[in-house]
Amino acid sequence: MTAGSCLFHVWLVAENQHAQWLNALMVAMVSVCLPCTVHIWRHLRVGALQRVMAGALAMALLHAFLFLGTGAAGHNHAPSAAAVTGPGGHPAAMSLGVIGLELTTALLAATLVARLRIRRRRASALCTAA
Repeated sequence: MTAGSCLFHVWLVAENQHAQWLNALMVAMVSVCLPCTVHIWRHLRVGALQRVMAGALAMALLHAFLFLGTGAAGHNHAPSAAAVTGPGGHPAAMSLGVIGLELTTALLAATLVARLRIRRRRASALCTAA
């Protein structure tokens, strides 16, 4: 999900549908999120998952702020929202969908962190019992 989000944000920047400050923010987000994605794929480390979880929660808050700050029209996702929601789709639905996706990403990262911690405890308990 994180890799897909990074690709999508690069595409949004390339389309130049947002203000320059928002484009710069998206490029910064991709530069921070992409290394964590690579670490998760290669090593499945708890630290990288925690950073993804924190980043996803921060992005959910940012998208909620942008959504609420501009009203039900969303934060200028109208051109890209129409591509995702189809003709006649509402930008508010796109913004709420993005917030839901970010919360889902954070939940999945938290679940993986919990599973990795349980796996470590079991492995250390087996090592001490042997």
